[in-house]
Amino acid sequence: MSQTIALSLKALCWGGFTGIALIAGSFIGYFSQLSQRTVAGVMAFGSGALLSALSFELVEKAYLKGGLLSTGCGFIVGAVIYSVANYFVSRHGAKHRKRSSLVHRNKADEFRNNDWSIALGALIDGIPESLVLGLSLIKGGAISLVMISAIFVSNFPEGLSSSAGMKKNGKSWKLVLTIWVSIALISALCSAAAYLFLQNLDIRIVAMITASAAGAILAMIVDTMIPEAFAETHNFAGLITVIGFLSAYILDKM
Repeated sequence: MSQTIALSLKALCWGGFTGIALIAGSFIGYFSQLSQRTVAGVMAFGSGALLSALSFELVEKAYLKGGLLSTGCGFIVGAVIYSVANYFVSRHGAKHRKRSSLVHRNKADEFRNNDWSIALGALIDGIPESLVLGLSLIKGGAISLVMISAIFVSNFPEGLSSSAGMKKNGKSWKLVLTIWVSIALISALCSAAAYLFLQNLDIRIVAMITASAAGAILAMIVDTMIPEAFAETHNFAGLITVIGFLSAYILDKM
């Protein structure tokens, strides 16, 4: 029992640590004057790091634990669930939640880009990452430094870019920071809950859920992060993404 509590707290702390990047990014995005190209460059680097982590950490480990069928099915299911959820929040105002350059031009735009839809979309983006942190501790596992680093690096530009966009649309700093602090706290709780409630499942089911999280993360990268990265860095987006991928790969091998 004491070990369960200790590992749940460990998942909570690591989930909270990655959430700090959201809060820090939102603070800097709201109060600083970082160029949109800089934000997009960090977004591209974070995309590459996440792609590397899910390839060499999540999918590979899911395969070793559960086999090809469980991993493949979970991977597709996760992508489908995320894509459906993303479709609905996008239709209600969260389509451009990672865009720092978006400015409302009329009432219709304001309706399509409201604060709570953006917050819900950001939470949906973060849930698969939170699940990964908690699931990695099951059956004697350990949280990967590569995964932690990749999530942290990708969370920073997410908070930064979205907050910059909210500021340009006249949102108060109190509202913006409240949104991101809340998302960070919920993400931390999701990490702890993933370990606490899923620890007794069959290892193949855990592998399938891990693969589902990986599929959701991949769908999130393509749907929300890469478009923002390419919007400003254009022909250099691919190069920066490759550097992020290689950096995470080197960290894994070290």
